[in-house]
Amino acid sequence: MCMIEATISVGNAENLILLLGAQDQHLKQIRSAIPAKISTRDGKILVQGDEDNVLQATAVFEELRTRLDRQDSLDPDVVSQVIRRVTNGEESLDSKPIGVRGGRAIHSRTPGQAKYVEAIRSNALVFCTGPAGTGKTYLAVATAVEALRAQQIRKIVLVRPAVEAGESLGFLPGDLQAKINPYLRPLLDALQDMMDYDQMRLYMDEDVIEVVPLAYMRGRTLNQAFIILDEAQNTTVSQMKMFLTRMGEGSQVVVSGDTSQTDLSSHTKSGLIDALARLRNIEGFARVTLGTTDIVRHRLVQEIVRAYEEGSKKKK
Repeated sequence: MCMIEATISVGNAENLILLLGAQDQHLKQIRSAIPAKISTRDGKILVQGDEDNVLQATAVFEELRTRLDRQDSLDPDVVSQVIRRVTNGEESLDSKPIGVRGGRAIHSRTPGQAKYVEAIRSNALVFCTGPAGTGKTYLAVATAVEALRAQQIRKIVLVRPAVEAGESLGFLPGDLQAKINPYLRPLLDALQDMMDYDQMRLYMDEDVIEVVPLAYMRGRTLNQAFIILDEAQNTTVSQMKMFLTRMGEGSQVVVSGDTSQTDLSSHTKSGLIDALARLRNIEGFARVTLGTTDIVRHRLVQEIVRAYEEGSKKKK
């Protein structure tokens, strides 16, 4: 076994504290995952051990340091994701951050997410499938906001099918708009995280940003718009055709969904699944598939998705 050591220069005491985490929380995460001896001295991190472990620990610290150069802090979930990717031998992230508002940028957290963002930036039509928590909707909305800020588009249209998930709309209180609003809430939540509330309301009042049910898209043609269809697994074949043909000059479309969570009746074919097969040879179309390793919500979400996937496999 080849024993080596490496030194990582951090810069100053403040950066060292941010890198190691409050009460060395990040350092403890790294030590528990990688059996290398890690210590600090004179504003530097010293890593000792066998070659593979030292290289892995060094790669983790280097990426965390790069992230700190782009943002003000690190959270434990990001540290866990970096550790997992490095120890699994996955490729490093190399995508440009998404600029959503003054001084704030959103970063891809996994290689899959990085490919998704780059696909959106490079193609007029992108389909993304994957389980809950992989950032399908969030990253699509972020890239739309970025394109609006850069004046690459004139408006953002966020669309969702209002399909009942085991509950009846008729029993919900209020008028039609009140009944539909809960279906659109996830899109509004993502939007509110990326721009000031007053600015968002102004854009919506001026029709620069629309959040609409899929049924309201019929008969429209949208030019120079960034159009996002969320929960696309709950569209029918005819609804998907209708939606895709709303695309006008200078527009971009992102369609996202989870093919394992369709709320359509058992005899109705999902428009998302159908379109993935129909469009695969069209130029300018890109498909991205995210998996459980791309889940960036609470750590337990990844375990929950895996548990359900294993259950489905056993039934089959």
